[in-house]
Amino acid sequence: MAIRTKQQLLDEYLVASARIGDRKAFDLLARRWQGKLVAHAWRLTGDVDQAREAAQEGWIEIVRGLGRLRDERAFPAWAYQIVSRRCARRIGGRRHDRALAAAVAAEPVEAFVAPQEVDAPAMARLRAALAGLPPDQRAAVGLFYLEDLDVAEVAVALNVPAGTVKTRLMHARRKLRAVLEGDA
Repeated sequence: MAIRTKQQLLDEYLVASARIGDRKAFDLLARRWQGKLVAHAWRLTGDVDQAREAAQEGWIEIVRGLGRLRDERAFPAWAYQIVSRRCARRIGGRRHDRALAAAVAAEPVEAFVAPQEVDAPAMARLRAALAGLPPDQRAAVGLFYLEDLDVAEVAVALNVPAGTVKTRLMHARRKLRAVLEGDA
């Protein structure tokens, strides 16, 4: 069994408390997760307004379904999955024949919190390389590396098999390496 971080334990406590009706716990949970869910939606839709609306709609579904969530540890993957579905509906609603790949325009800058010692040009190249990834790979990379979900949780969040997540991560790493080493 993996060792849980303090943040994960706090989230699990907040989920359990919110599930039994603790309003303060739910408010804190929402404050802690709002930015992550909007960033995820932004990675999928490429539009800040669409991302905020998808996350808001996701919260409505989260509130309604929280009582049925039996494992507090599953909250991150479950919440990301809900927002992923909301984004897919929004994208499909805009144009039925438009693929998800065409809907994602850019990686949100807020998703990257760079240490002070990282040089700005390198971060700019990394952001550009990430923006060039197909949306399915960008979403997998974002959830795995930026949100620290494991492969199984990313699979649940994106509603794909774990093997598909591994393949997307492998292809994304290969593309990122080629772009970034090509700059060197």
